[in-house]
Amino acid sequence: MNTRQKYRTSTYVLCLVIIICTALLWIEIWNAWQARKTQLKETYAAVNNVSYALAQHANQTFKEADIVLAGVSERIRYDGLGPAALDRLHLMFASAVQNLPALDGIFVYNETGEQLVTSRQALQAQFNNADREYFQYHRDHPDFMPHIGPPVFSRGTKKWIFTISRRIDKADGSFGGVVLATLDVASFQKFYDQFEIGSEGAILLGLMNGTALYRRPFTEDAIGRDLSNTQIYRTLISQKNASIVTIKSSVDGVVRFNSFRRVDDYPLFVVAAMSKDEALAEWVGDTLMRGIFIFTGIILVLLFGNRLIFNINRRELAEQKVLDAKKKQEELNRILSQLAMQDGLTGLANRRHFDQSLATEMNRARREDTCMSLLMIDVDFFKRYNDRYGHQCGDDCLKKVAGTLQACLQRPGDIAARYGGEEFAVILPECDTEGAKNLAARICQSVRDLHLEHEDSPGKVVTVSIGVATVCSPLPTADANELLRAADAALYESKTGGRDRFTVFATSPGQHLGGQQEVENFVR
Repeated sequence: MNTRQKYRTSTYVLCLVIIICTALLWIEIWNAWQARKTQLKETYAAVNNVSYALAQHANQTFKEADIVLAGVSERIRYDGLGPAALDRLHLMFASAVQNLPALDGIFVYNETGEQLVTSRQALQAQFNNADREYFQYHRDHPDFMPHIGPPVFSRGTKKWIFTISRRIDKADGSFGGVVLATLDVASFQKFYDQFEIGSEGAILLGLMNGTALYRRPFTEDAIGRDLSNTQIYRTLISQKNASIVTIKSSVDGVVRFNSFRRVDDYPLFVVAAMSKDEALAEWVGDTLMRGIFIFTGIILVLLFGNRLIFNINRRELAEQKVLDAKKKQEELNRILSQLAMQDGLTGLANRRHFDQSLATEMNRARREDTCMSLLMIDVDFFKRYNDRYGHQCGDDCLKKVAGTLQACLQRPGDIAARYGGEEFAVILPECDTEGAKNLAARICQSVRDLHLEHEDSPGKVVTVSIGVATVCSPLPTADANELLRAADAALYESKTGGRDRFTVFATSPGQHLGGQQEVENFVR
């Protein structure tokens, strides 16, 4: 078995082991992910059902109390608040409280906050309720709509209650008092405790303005708390009805799935929340157990595969070192070959590369019957630059000019080279005189735009002179040296003509470069 065959065998065995292990792992991951999705779906359904039941309960409970208040308001409007009417109201209130377990009490207050009638055995004349929020609300809002206020700590029963109230008007339309129904917080607590939402689950009943009415788990400091500036309230209130949002609680730091619902007929909302950790606890346990079995199987497969390819790898190791050494040698040769064709200072093609490329492109132009152009470029007064600024600055100048020259080339087939000293050359395959002139003008301007200081140059900045030679459909006898001499002659014209310019040395199609040429001189 040769090295290539052994290498393939080792690779195939390794790939087979990896495929088996990956397949086992991905199957388990997919199964676990599907199980998680199913668990989350069931949790979402459960928490939605709880929030729906809570919203229905809140709506029904407050509606029952509101219906009683509406009846009381209507009776007061027709019967008034005389002694006989108050006695009838007392009996009506007592019956309503007895038949509606959530009702804690029903009360009527006059315009000064004094209690006129109650569902309890005796009036609580010692208390004046003009300071209560619901009383002040109805006093300032001349409408007959029901109002649900924040939770109240009862002065009489010493326990927390919810309130729903309606305004009473006098015959002249002025404020005549309030009819009030109170709901026992304990009845809500008893109802909420029936739901299985886990030890870290939560239930919230609140007003749409952000006031918390009740929260499970129950804490007194949560009753009446203003949630309007909390993240959970802002997040939930922006959701559609029955939406589920995952939020980290600001109260206890637990991440929960929150199902938000608005109560249909009243400015209330409910939130049922289940702990994410509790909801996924069973899934985590099952996944962990399955994962242990899967990883045990993967380890066994890996041990078997490792044993199988151990001997193959040992034989391949020595041969692979030889291959690596050969590759390194080839890479080194490639780098050396590249360095041999590259100018060490500027990074452009060197003279050797230039000569080979010029001959190749001339032959191609002859074979394909196309034009080609050559630019010879010289940095103006470069010796003076070196004498004034030093050779280090001179080298930096050449690098910048070379970089600008390379940046001006827009086609991948164009070749920029350092011809020697401060002289550069550009080979432009399939380029006519007009294209060569445009490039020469661009190079002259780009070098000027470098604004390299040159006190011994007329323009006080570094400039270049360019000679341009173009040949179209070169004759079989024409060679690259003739094009080079023509470009060099054009460069000479640019230098003797004042520098910082380019001169075009062009021929007619098919004309031999050694014949009569037309000289054009361009300055900025």
